[in-house]
Parts: sequence; C-alpha cells; structure tokens
Amino acid sequence: MSSRSSFLRSSRQPQLFIGLLTCLTITLLTFGTRSVKGQTPAAKSGGAKPASATRSAEKTASGSDVARGKYLVEGVAMCGQCHTPRDAHGNPDRSQWLQGTSVPYQPSQPSSNWPIMAPRIGGTPPASDADMVKLLTTGIWTTGTYLRQPMPQFRMDRGDAEAVVAYLKTVTPAP
Repeated sequence: MSSRSSFLRSSRQPQLFIGLLTCLTITLLTFGTRSVKGQTPAAKSGGAKPASATRSAEKTASGSDVARGKYLVEGVAMCGQCHTPRDAHGNPDRSQWLQGTSVPYQPSQPSSNWPIMAPRIGGTPPASDADMVKLLTTGIWTTGTYLRQPMPQFRMDRGDAEAVVAYLKTVTPAP
C-alpha cells in the first residue's frame, strides 16, 4: 500500500471531506461558472458588448477557451484532486497532472460499484470530444450510464464543457 493511500485512508473524516468536496463542486458549477461566460477583457472594462457577441468572440479565440477551461478544471471542478497522483507530501503531483490514479476516497458503506481508478483525462481524453462534452453536460458516459460516485454528474453548459475539453487536450505530463 502506498504512503498516499495509507495517508488518505487513515484520516478520520474522509466521508465528510468527500461530501464537502462534492457539494462545493456542484455549487460552484451550478452558480460559479455562470459568471465566467461573459468575462472577456471588454466585459471586465465595462464595454457594452451584447452577450451573444462575447460568446462568439470566445468561440473563435481558442486561447480564451483553453484559459476558461483551465479555470474550470483547476479552480472550480478541481479535477486534479482525483485524477492526479499525489507526491510524498500528499499534494497533487503536477508532473503527472490529470494522468489518472487510484481513487483516493472510499465510500462510507462498502460498494461493489465504487471505482478504484480515476482515468487519465489530460492530453488525450478517454473519449471523443463530443462524448466528453456529453459527459460534462449530462453526466452520462459513452455506455449510456450515469457516472459513478465519487465523480460528480456535472451539468455544465455546452460552452463551458467545450472549454474544459479544449484545456484537457493541452495537458501533457512532464518528461
């Protein structure tokens, strides 16, 4: 058993942490990402562009989609907490960012449906762009089933989901 696994399994309140993390993620995705959509430099400086013009400008500027996706992945959904191996101090190992690892949490009641691995999502995501967008907007995987806990069943809007996929495709592990 790795020191990371024993560290996480020996903590006194892992279920509380999982519950709080899941609630925080769902709350931020429900309410927090709505404010991200219109935040272009013109919107921040008080420019009077309509929302539709802002969205179409974001679509054409792939750099802004990647930046927005990075913000959503790292600051809102906190994907690296489960999809990144830990270093010796229990912190996500940035050299293996989003490259998949064993699920660091256990359910409060044993479950045969609990996943043991969080897949690699950085670099080449485990499904097509369309399937990843479907996953992030509906919570449904390519098999037609809902995601298993502890993975939140996100309900992102399409623009946010596309931005997340654009960012995930830019992630590469350190050599």
